[in-house]
Amino acid sequence: MAEALQGVEIVYHLISTTVPGTSNLNPVVDINDNLVATVVLLDQMIKMGVKRIVYLSSGGTVYGKPHKVPIAEEHPLNPICSYGVVKVAIENYLHMYQELYGLRPTIIRPSNPFGPRQGHEGVQGVIATFIAKIFLNQSLNVWGDGSVIRDYMYVTDLARLCIVAGEENHTGVFNAGSGQGISISSIIKQLEVISGKKPSVSYEPGRNFDVKEMVLDINHTKNITGWCPTVDLTNGLLKHWNWYTSLPQHF
Repeated sequence: MAEALQGVEIVYHLISTTVPGTSNLNPVVDINDNLVATVVLLDQMIKMGVKRIVYLSSGGTVYGKPHKVPIAEEHPLNPICSYGVVKVAIENYLHMYQELYGLRPTIIRPSNPFGPRQGHEGVQGVIATFIAKIFLNQSLNVWGDGSVIRDYMYVTDLARLCIVAGEENHTGVFNAGSGQGISISSIIKQLEVISGKKPSVSYEPGRNFDVKEMVLDINHTKNITGWCPTVDLTNGLLKHWNWYTSLPQHF
């Protein structure tokens, strides 16, 4: 870690070894891989004199079951899966290192990013997974009845915010999303139009950590950073579909 930090002015921390759907399977592994490893990183940053970090937390799991939608940054943090618990813990360590050692953290809480190069194996990323399955004429698996509402943002919008956060030296917590919610069923309908295919859908029992609706309030982020999402869901789905279907090989 120390070698990797040589000559570095700012750290972008985007990695996680778990996703919400897998973190509860072994919380100890989640803690060791993500929380402990991040604290090791923070210690090395202080030793190396690196004070700036942009951390991608979670725009959904840290809030748990929302009291109000859309969800603003000051909403209570009540995660109900290990993924969210660890994300909140890392945020707290970032605040601690800010107070004690002068670290200058920017915490971004993204909603559900999607777009080219996202994995499509079904572990995370419902849009990428659906696109791959529709293209390959495979059945779609949906947890629950398809009414779960989420906030989706195109990957280039999230990338732009990460750059702004680093270049403008903003600190604090910032939601990142589209500010609008859409159900899983509605996403499937839009992909049917884009692809010209009507996939079969297999509905599985709902998961106990999936909240009914999760939409982020992004007004604070827009006001402080000047950032604003520019790719709406329909155009984003079309861009993602066109990218995937243009690949020479599909797996």
